[in-house]
Amino acid sequence: MDPVIIVGAGPVGLSLSLALARQEVPSVVLDEGPGKDEQRAARTVVLREDTAALMERLTGVALAELGLRWTGWRSMRRKQVTREVAFQPDGTEEEPGSAYGPAAGRATEDRKGAVEGPGADGEPAPLHIAQHVLTGALRAAIASERLVKVAVESRLDSLESEPSGVTAHTRGPRGTWWRGSYLVGCDGPRSTVRKLLDIRFPGRTAVERHAVAALRTELPWPGEALLHRMPPWRTSGPSGGEVVARPLPDGVWRLDWLLPPGKDLVTPELLVTRVRETLAGWNGGGSTPAYDLLDTGVHTVHHRLARRWRAGRVFLAGDAAHLLGALGTQGLDEGLRDIDNLAWKLALAWHHGPHEVLLDSYQAERRAVVAARLRASDQALPVLRGGGSLRSYVPGSARGHDALLADGHLGRGALGAPGRYTTSPLAPAHTESAASVDTEPGAQVVDVRVTAEDGSFVRLRERLGRGSLLVVLVAPGTGVWERKHWVSAGIMPRLAAAVTALPHSAELLVAESYPGAAPHTVLLIRPDGHLVTALSGVRPADLYEAAEATLGGPAKEQATAGAG
Repeated sequence: MDPVIIVGAGPVGLSLSLALARQEVPSVVLDEGPGKDEQRAARTVVLREDTAALMERLTGVALAELGLRWTGWRSMRRKQVTREVAFQPDGTEEEPGSAYGPAAGRATEDRKGAVEGPGADGEPAPLHIAQHVLTGALRAAIASERLVKVAVESRLDSLESEPSGVTAHTRGPRGTWWRGSYLVGCDGPRSTVRKLLDIRFPGRTAVERHAVAALRTELPWPGEALLHRMPPWRTSGPSGGEVVARPLPDGVWRLDWLLPPGKDLVTPELLVTRVRETLAGWNGGGSTPAYDLLDTGVHTVHHRLARRWRAGRVFLAGDAAHLLGALGTQGLDEGLRDIDNLAWKLALAWHHGPHEVLLDSYQAERRAVVAARLRASDQALPVLRGGGSLRSYVPGSARGHDALLADGHLGRGALGAPGRYTTSPLAPAHTESAASVDTEPGAQVVDVRVTAEDGSFVRLRERLGRGSLLVVLVAPGTGVWERKHWVSAGIMPRLAAAVTALPHSAELLVAESYPGAAPHTVLLIRPDGHLVTALSGVRPADLYEAAEATLGGPAKEQATAGAG
């Protein structure tokens, strides 16, 4: 069978090729460039816990050694104010004011107006990494991958989609015709694939603009990410002064200044002035500390959403399908979640024939999640940038503006948390055997320790992305015994037989515990880490029906023609 053609060799396209290779699907990546990435210190990406784990699975590299996780999050509004802020057990502030404090207890605002607290309710902090370092790790992994071919200096200029496959033509020194089973456009905001398919890309232009600088210096908060909403040295209004600083390895920082609306030219002189006044302000208002300016730029945020993400055997992913990034949200996160969702579905169709309901579910699930993220940003923007009432966005909420803005930066809430496929066409029907756990069906599972079939202890996320369903039995006490002592005892033989009989390959894992799960709860998990269902005990018929629904329904009900 022909390989999958991937158009675009950015992080999303390269990641998709590796995700397919892990499931024994060959691919060709059409790279219009020379196969090398420009090294820009000011061009960085932020990965949340789930997307960072995905990148580490695909590259085999501990990315924390190449980037930096924040040791804390600091939100600042003004200088020379000292106060204590009390928080209720649910994380809301007991008295009026704007503060960031997700945990119960007391947080102290220091003399520079910073409120310190644990990041994202104790969850791992986001990973900040230079984009060329990330793509370099992906390219290094591809170099030793037999199932991935990268065609450099190959720019797509035409494509034809047929019921039996896709034909694409590239121009350039190595221009030629390519034949593929499927084609995925990961070719960015100006996607040639999207234009050739005549798919509309409506939305909003220049939602935000940021001046960006990467520099090596010492700040008073080593390793901490910083949000300073209204520094006193900036007087251009509520949208003119916000500064964000994110640490990188080797004493490097990326600083972003929110620019006022408009198209005013950002000159080198203006950027240097902002660097000097910001560093001086953060260091007590005196002289500017020593710094080494490495790179500068202007980042413009657009909000757009493609009308369709699938046309027959052609799909869109990443910036070709959506643009977002206001209020601290990260577009690459969503692009990587796109390919994690799509890869296992393409692999199943590649190996076993068209699964139209399954392939259609990619657009249904991912487009709905990104649309909800864009709606949340559009609702919050007037409040956070225009100084409006927070209650107009969240009626009855006591959370401060800073806390709402931090959601996007820290990857939580409507602005930043991973999406849930609660209305997925792949969701199984509710059964009486369904059990309640802390993870809602359609949401990402918690990364607990599990015992694999070979008896080794691994993290649950390490078993994702291999194309198999995961079945996890919650069995307290199994963690202290070798697998050979309990694998043939109790309900294990019956569950193992049920897993073997499923309509798709599945791996049986055992966990000591899972948040909110009673003993003998059985979890069915998709290859991309989203919970299908939780069942009370071993229910072979219900487990089979849930697995069948996850694959798009019985094979006899599959459509024979692709989506238009």
